[in-house]
Amino acid sequence: MSSGSQICVFLLYLRPMTKAELTERFSKNPALQELKQALNSKENQHIFLKGLVGSAVSFVQAEAFRSSERPFLLIFNDKEEAAYHLNDLEQLVDEKNVLFYPGSYRRPYQIEETDNANVLLRSEVLNRINSRKKPSIIVTYPEALFEKVVTKKELDRSILKIKLNDELSIDFINEVLFEYKFNRVDFVTEPGEFSVRGGIIDVFSFSNDEPYRIEFFGDEVDSIRAFDVETQLSTEQKKRIDIMPNVEKKQLDEVRETFLDYISDNTTVFLKNMDVLVNTIDDLFSKAENAFSELSKEIKHSKPDELFCEGSFLKKQLLDFSVIEFGTQAFLNPTQTIVYPTSPQPSFNKKFELLMEDLNTKHKRGYHNCILCTSDQQAKRFKDIFDDQDQQVHYTTLVLSMHQGFIDEANKLVCYTDHQIFDRYHKFHLKNGYAKKQAITLKELTSLEVGDYVTHIDHGIGKFGGLQKIDVEGKMQEAVKLIYGDRDILYLSIHSLHKISKFNGKDGKPPQIYKLGSKAWKSLKKKTKARVKKVAFDLIKLYAKRRLEKGYQYGPDSYLQHELEASFIYEDTPDQSTATQAVKSDMEKEQPMDRLVCGDVGFGKTEVAIRAAFKAVDYGKQVAILVPTTILAFQHHKTFSERLEEFPVTVDYLNRFRTTKERKGVLEGLENGSIDIVIGTHQLVNKAIKFKDLGLLIIDEEQKFGVSVKDKLKTIKANVDTLTLTATPIPRTLQFSLMAARDLSTIKTPPPNRYPIETHVIRFSEEQIRDAVSYEIQRGGQVFFINNRIQNIQEVAGLIQRLVPDAKIGIGHGQMEGKKLEQLMLKFMNNEFDVLVSTTIIESGLDVTNANTILINDANNFGMSDLHQMRGRVGRSNKKAFCYLITPPLTMMTDDARKRLTALEQFSDLGSGINIAMKDLEIRGAGDLLGGEQSGFISDIGFDTYQKILNEAIHELKENEFKSVYEDEVNEEEKVYVKDAQIDTDFEILFPDDYINSIKERLSLYTKLNSISNEEGLLKFEKELKDRFGDLPKEAQDLINSVRLKWIAASAGLEKLVLKKDKMIGYFLSNQQSGFYTSSRFREILQYVQSHARQCQMKEKETRNGLRLLLTFENVKSVDKALQLLQPLEQKAP
Repeated sequence: MSSGSQICVFLLYLRPMTKAELTERFSKNPALQELKQALNSKENQHIFLKGLVGSAVSFVQAEAFRSSERPFLLIFNDKEEAAYHLNDLEQLVDEKNVLFYPGSYRRPYQIEETDNANVLLRSEVLNRINSRKKPSIIVTYPEALFEKVVTKKELDRSILKIKLNDELSIDFINEVLFEYKFNRVDFVTEPGEFSVRGGIIDVFSFSNDEPYRIEFFGDEVDSIRAFDVETQLSTEQKKRIDIMPNVEKKQLDEVRETFLDYISDNTTVFLKNMDVLVNTIDDLFSKAENAFSELSKEIKHSKPDELFCEGSFLKKQLLDFSVIEFGTQAFLNPTQTIVYPTSPQPSFNKKFELLMEDLNTKHKRGYHNCILCTSDQQAKRFKDIFDDQDQQVHYTTLVLSMHQGFIDEANKLVCYTDHQIFDRYHKFHLKNGYAKKQAITLKELTSLEVGDYVTHIDHGIGKFGGLQKIDVEGKMQEAVKLIYGDRDILYLSIHSLHKISKFNGKDGKPPQIYKLGSKAWKSLKKKTKARVKKVAFDLIKLYAKRRLEKGYQYGPDSYLQHELEASFIYEDTPDQSTATQAVKSDMEKEQPMDRLVCGDVGFGKTEVAIRAAFKAVDYGKQVAILVPTTILAFQHHKTFSERLEEFPVTVDYLNRFRTTKERKGVLEGLENGSIDIVIGTHQLVNKAIKFKDLGLLIIDEEQKFGVSVKDKLKTIKANVDTLTLTATPIPRTLQFSLMAARDLSTIKTPPPNRYPIETHVIRFSEEQIRDAVSYEIQRGGQVFFINNRIQNIQEVAGLIQRLVPDAKIGIGHGQMEGKKLEQLMLKFMNNEFDVLVSTTIIESGLDVTNANTILINDANNFGMSDLHQMRGRVGRSNKKAFCYLITPPLTMMTDDARKRLTALEQFSDLGSGINIAMKDLEIRGAGDLLGGEQSGFISDIGFDTYQKILNEAIHELKENEFKSVYEDEVNEEEKVYVKDAQIDTDFEILFPDDYINSIKERLSLYTKLNSISNEEGLLKFEKELKDRFGDLPKEAQDLINSVRLKWIAASAGLEKLVLKKDKMIGYFLSNQQSGFYTSSRFREILQYVQSHARQCQMKEKETRNGLRLLLTFENVKSVDKALQLLQPLEQKAP
């Protein structure tokens, strides 16, 4: 067959199937018809549905639901299974009609441990059943049914229903919410909170995963919108809402009923396994009884049977419903058995020959083959891989994410899932009701409190005195008060907020405060700039040299590369894909790559490295991977070998555990090219090591290496591509990247289904340690206990053994023999013991998915990145992880240690490595960028100001000394003569108190307004204000227009604009020699003034600082008028 016709054959077979076609094939099955008939009959049925496996269960349930008028309740054996089927059903039925009903408590009688997000999901389900909307599918599992719920009557009593155009007073809602025990706050962030601002009420009900914003017009509800917690902006309009308190917490003396009492009588129950359900619930009940018997008798607690239900009772209740058992055996006496023959997807162990053979045999037997892919990208990968083979393959693809493939014998349909073919781990996604967002804490860290030190770029360091109203010629204005030496006070216009920044020096020592206008600050700034300029000079020289060098240019990806990437067992997160793409395109360029990939611990940096390494090997180059510790070399060797075992790549490693003979073998292999990838510790920079053709250098856990090792590396080969991986970059590296001397990719999105690690700072108390360890072991996990002193490590292990007698404990530290330590680690990875007591040897990269609790003794003695790395050893699976930092009392710690621990507690979210590094940069200062001297300057002028001066210095160097290197950059931009115009006015331009009440919020909005640089941003800002606080008053509208005035003034070369006594005067640049006066822009302005002599005049005026050129406008009575007059001068976009 000629190649032309062969291609057309492929196209024939690759027409993707649609979801509708697939479900239609299903519905034709006689067994399904039989099931639908049975469900439509009036009396209750007990049916045994036999033979279903994998996602076929979901297909059948979805089909049955479509043709039935009844609600469905699906009970699976455990949360994980329920979550997988929930995801399947969300794809097959309209997502609004599929609800997840989770359990709320982690342990009985520990009331304060309720997981708020789960309470939210539970309330949502109860509310939905109660509101008599269309029937829905509820997916649940035994633990959730174990807890009783509030009765319907009770729920109706405690729901506040609000719809559009209702007549309600704000005071009434206020009272009701207090009665519901809601807290009144400034801005709503979690369920059970509300806020009132003017005619707007924000409230976060327990029945919805986003809070509501209700806007009143007088006493009438004008609009209702849901809004996002993080941005505080509306997301969608609502017609009616229900506000519901936390029903799980309602008083204990109420009567509760089981969930089965609560749902409607005509619900059809699908039950996976009656036996598992009853046993699980009885097991939970006996635990609850034990917990109850240990409670103190003084306080009245509800008895277990009032809060929870027993298995036998549930079983009895189930008999009143239509029950369909779809497990392997029937436990209730079924009146009808329906057989639906399906068989599970066979395992191909990534062998594509087997897969193709299987698909073709099935095709010959008349089956229709369909591969379900999670994304279009995966479907394309199949096409690429099959295209590389020389035989036809009969299959279609469909983008539909199911958790388990199956073969439907009756319909002759084969549905295989891509993740099973590639052996990837498929994760389930549960709606996390509300995740408290990180943006909030980051905002708090940079927000200003009264008494904070701030740096003003022109006047030096002062103390922040808050926002103040000042009287400017009879009109009120808002300004920021700064206090300097000798009680000097500076009022700073809200337009110049960008000139101040929070002072972050070293160690939190108070800085030196000078009098206003003293020479000290100017000379300090000058000195810093000279120093910074020198540093930046060296840095740019290095960068310029690298831009001119030529490295090896790799070609595009081969099919092997596609196959490697498709076989990754997790789904790529979006950030991971972008990072991989960036690294690969860097390799395909001529210049040597120098990229920093900053991703949190466990976010898949290693995978990015594996793909890059493979690309290098694919083009016949060698790869060296430098790691900080012996254990990590061993671990990486394991990871790389496993990931690349299907491919023709040799991986080896060097560390101090290798014998001399093994070492020699590795060295020879590197020299003659038989080893492709070598992983090693510092020994890799040794002179004795010679590479045949090194093409890529990967540095892992970069924060662990000293400057000297890195400099040695640079000399190995100046033009080798370099990839650096780290979770918390050293301040210096980060600084490099921030200044664009290297390229930075950050991976911030956590792999789906990772929970943030809950971090607690605790004292050394035996009770807390016992609880933490035994809780982890009870849920089948393992524990790390870090104790960094070898002297007393045995005692600590003994202590834990005494507290938790049934735990198996291992001890590991760096003074053990290499082989022993390796074996110990392997045993721990294989779950042979529960607790590993060790020194920090584990911190760099030991991967144990089952370990989900880490306790760190004397945490105050560790650096920030160490703690973050160690914390990253847990929480690598889809269980909630805990990290306990054990410290002495706060008073005994140094300031720095205290700051570090609070930073860690604040950033327990996923992906916060880069934030921690930024904070670390503030706590420690950046050091001299090119090594050597530490900067005393940062502590004198504050970190942000240092950054500003640095950027200025770089800008100047680009324009002067390094013009040739950056030529292509400079010509593109029009020269800017005035960066920022000042406005001085007697109009009231501010946010009035009655519009935005909270001072903190006003300040943060002023700051935000100050950082906006274009019209689009301004319109967005206006819309946000309107959404959050209602219509803008005149003063606020003027404030926003004054920003537009500033922009036009700056573009017209005006340094200052004065709007006073009905006049507007603009001051042109004070520097007479400026290029502005000879530019075409100035000529345009002259022409305008000449042709509009009645509106404006140009004058010269003698001032203290010499002659100034002024532009004056008469009769300017409002900001709008000023804007109208200045608009013709606006610079037209080219």
